[in-house]
Amino acid sequence: QVHLVESGGGSVQTGGSLRLSCTYSGYTYSDVCMGWFRTSQAPGKEREPVASIYIRDGTAFYADSVKGRFTISQDNAKNTVYLQMNSLSPEDTAMYYCAAHVSVSNSVCQYRAKYGMESYGRGTLVTISS
Repeated sequence: QVHLVESGGGSVQTGGSLRLSCTYSGYTYSDVCMGWFRTSQAPGKEREPVASIYIRDGTAFYADSVKGRFTISQDNAKNTVYLQMNSLSPEDTAMYYCAAHVSVSNSVCQYRAKYGMESYGRGTLVTISS
């Protein structure tokens, strides 16, 4: 099973930036889908996808709400995935979870990017103040 450790959360003002990191271990092949999901504290809000990347070829998938503001990237030498978040707004306040799904194709990664993955980290809190 993949082990995931997130870092980089914190508090910034509206319009600011943060970069989240997720280091993964326990799986050495490249056919893995890595992603970020978030859970807001707002009532009725469920976990939502943010961005994902297929490690084998670097294809990235983004939720409409973050396109143009967030960028997911990978550093294969460090087994680390990053989420660069720019132009942050209070609506981005949430617990952000790194996720992974192993032994998948690009098309399955695209599906998992929307509907969830098999492994999650413990999360890192992002708070945006107005």
